[in-house]
Amino acid sequence: MAAVLALLSSVLWGSADFLGGTISRRLPALVVVGTSQAVGLVTVGAVAVLAGATGDPTGYLPWAVLAGLAGMVGLTSFYVALASGTMGIVSPIAALGVVVPVVFGLAGGQVPAAEALVGIAVAIVGIVLASGPELRGRAGLRPVVLAGVSAVGFGIALYAIAKGSESSTLMTMVTMRLVSVVVVGVVVAIRLGRPSLGVPDLGLIALVGVGDVLANLCFGIATTRGELPTVAVLGSLYPVATVLLARGLHGERLGRIQQVGVGAALLGVVLISHGSAS
Repeated sequence: MAAVLALLSSVLWGSADFLGGTISRRLPALVVVGTSQAVGLVTVGAVAVLAGATGDPTGYLPWAVLAGLAGMVGLTSFYVALASGTMGIVSPIAALGVVVPVVFGLAGGQVPAAEALVGIAVAIVGIVLASGPELRGRAGLRPVVLAGVSAVGFGIALYAIAKGSESSTLMTMVTMRLVSVVVVGVVVAIRLGRPSLGVPDLGLIALVGVGDVLANLCFGIATTRGELPTVAVLGSLYPVATVLLARGLHGERLGRIQQVGVGAALLGVVLISHGSAS
């Protein structure tokens, strides 16, 4: 069940990133992030109230705040970097954020079976390759730095979500969304004033917000049912989902290195699943 939830989170994250990155090419990334996070807050807040999770133990609080801040910084940096048109350099660097929870999980004694460890290594290589690295390309310092910031932010957020979910997955999601909305809302108000959004834009951004919060929720639950290194890698296969969506919906051709990456990622999933089951 943990593997299924982690893979589902990847599909949802990949879909949200594909849509969010596309929208950020014509709207300020902060507006996209802030609005989508607000939609996510309303969605998960309603679920938490209906599930009676508001009275859960408060051990999630510091981790949820950390997840909200790290995730907001990572996502905003990622969208800005994607909007600069250097996806082939940005995405592989950002994808390396998965290393953070894997290392913390291994250091904490969560060591999967040997076959699963091999699968983790193969999947991480596949994630980076599937992101379409431009081995001969050049980029300015700004998108590279932003990609590095997003990688660290994503990695810390994944680890913090896992720790917060030990107390309450739902309230971790609510709190981290609340933190993101407040911080981004203040920044947007200072820098952009009151941006104007049309109904179609709001609808698309709402899909980004719902997809993102559902992905976080699936990942959080998965971390309570499986080993963090395994769950983190399976939950970080979102670049595969993104490139496949770009291929299917935009007709973008996959480069040979991306095809190898997708194959390696899928092979890694098989090895992880088999190793976890044995």
